[in-house]
Amino acid sequence: MKKLFSTNYTDAAFNFGMLLLRAGFGFLLFFNHGLGKLQSFDQRKDSFADPLGIGHTPSLLFTIFAEVFCALLIVFGLLSRLAALALVIFFGVLILVYHKHDPLKQKEMAILFLLAFLAILFCGPGKWSIDKLIGK
Repeated sequence: MKKLFSTNYTDAAFNFGMLLLRAGFGFLLFFNHGLGKLQSFDQRKDSFADPLGIGHTPSLLFTIFAEVFCALLIVFGLLSRLAALALVIFFGVLILVYHKHDPLKQKEMAILFLLAFLAILFCGPGKWSIDKLIGK
């Protein structure tokens, strides 16, 4: 019971927590958001939202890059901080530009993803990652 209220933690607990954070948020982003966009690229490329005014196809390509490739890099812990930075930028644009006038409830999922990827950016992927294996 004492441990439940303790502010101390072990390295193993921290690394397991980072693994859960990476794998959970990375997989959910890939599977629930990115994969469908990748599979339906041809149908979406001419009508995808363009919040930055760079064109429908470039906006879709950046979204797929973030939601598929960066998400998978996060899951495996490869180039984790770089992938997390790209995802922080992606979700920042999503929240501040695309959902600018939406109520907080509509922005909630994007904010949760942003916070998770900010944590990975600041803390790193943890010991159980490819980054650790290759010495990054």
